Amino acid sequence: MTSPDTGKADIGVVGLAVMGSNLARNFARHGHTVALYNRTYARTQAMMDAHGDEGNFVPSETIEDFVASLSTPRVAIIMVQAGRGTDAVIDQLADAMDEGDIIVDCGNANFHDTIRREAAIRARGLHFVGSGVSGGEEGALNGPSIMPGGTKESYDRLGPMFESISAHVDGEPCCMHIGPDGAGHYVKMVHNGIEYADMQLIAEAYDLLRKGLGATPQEISEIFAAWNGTDLNSYLIEITAEVLKQVDAETGKPLVDVIVDRAGQKGTGTWTAQNALDLGVPLTGITEAVFARALSSGVEQRAASGPLEGFEQPLTVTDREAFIEDVRQALYASKIVAYSQGFVQIEAAGKEYGWDIDLGGLSKIWRGGCIIRAGFLNDITDAYARNESLPLLMADENFASKINACVPAWRRVVVMGAQAGIPLPAFSSSLAYYDGLRAERLPAALIQGQRDFFGAHTYKRVDKEGVFHTLWSGDRTEIETTPSSH
Repeated sequence: MTSPDTGKADIGVVGLAVMGSNLARNFARHGHTVALYNRTYARTQAMMDAHGDEGNFVPSETIEDFVASLSTPRVAIIMVQAGRGTDAVIDQLADAMDEGDIIVDCGNANFHDTIRREAAIRARGLHFVGSGVSGGEEGALNGPSIMPGGTKESYDRLGPMFESISAHVDGEPCCMHIGPDGAGHYVKMVHNGIEYADMQLIAEAYDLLRKGLGATPQEISEIFAAWNGTDLNSYLIEITAEVLKQVDAETGKPLVDVIVDRAGQKGTGTWTAQNALDLGVPLTGITEAVFARALSSGVEQRAASGPLEGFEQPLTVTDREAFIEDVRQALYASKIVAYSQGFVQIEAAGKEYGWDIDLGGLSKIWRGGCIIRAGFLNDITDAYARNESLPLLMADENFASKINACVPAWRRVVVMGAQAGIPLPAFSSSLAYYDGLRAERLPAALIQGQRDFFGAHTYKRVDKEGVFHTLWSGDRTEIETTPSSH
């Protein structure tokens, strides 16, 4: 029903496309009175006609009436297209609001934009919260994972409402205050990066099973459904089984066989990879997943590849069950790498941008509602409970034992893929990262020597303190010097 009272809405939503509409309905279902505004009032009216009986809503035709319908301190959520549209709505709201009011952007904004917006809005005496929301349309309606940034003061007002509508696991809300300014949107960005890696790894496992076993999508669906009952249990494994068993109504073929093999992306995975480069974090699994999508969409380059001979060997599987188990273990080990790299990046970002992010708490709020929710997030929570300063998730005693047990199968799978000409960028880069961490000595020493030769970039020695340079164009004696800035 509609509440006619001015200034009585607990929270408001601007932008009533599917995500915004579902969030508003979720709030209303949990007993909150929700103000509604959309640039086109017809959409507001359509939502009221379809869902107005689900709770208390206050629809408005103008942004001024919308703001006036909110109880103070006011909380307005923006669910509009990222970019200029977001900035325009923020300015409209800020002009109509009073000191202490809160503007919340729940879209997939770039965290740099969120940092900029938070500073600008704070200067006007208001609070700005960049909040990640994961779970898609269904999650927005039935319980997402929510990752709000901003001030602690704003969370005091906003947090209880967010926690009430979020997913819950073991009685705990999948929502917590992440940190100041852009922290919320940052961790949502990395969440999406992990999602890219997870999906690419699953796709590579599917490719191996199909080509190695000659299995149908329906048969592989059954394999994934069985895997969902193991330590691979996750939302993405579950929906993979559903996608693979779907039959196209028009052709009678498996749906996966009539979908064009070009993967799209909306930018968050790319932002994650770009930021990893800025921070100097080796985010190999996620970055290869982004590149794999780009390669799939490189239509001209793929069409021009005819002259390239693969010289591949046939992939012959003599023990079906052993092969399936090898692929499962390789998938599990690579998945651990993706999460471990993501958490390393979040920790590095916390140091770079002045955020103190609770990694153990973050793993808790990803256990439900979000796209990467998985059974082993409980193991991640336990790992950080054992050591809240854990520098590498893979090095936790539980994960180390699990990943080590998978290594023989992991190596077999990567070798089989290479020999058979099956591209496994995420599997193979994840294994290379594992081996790089373990290496007693890396060939980076040679690279430092090369850099010193052509650019006098200097190097350090293993046997004494100091920074050194060899006079390569002179008599090649070594001198102690100051570090190069290049």
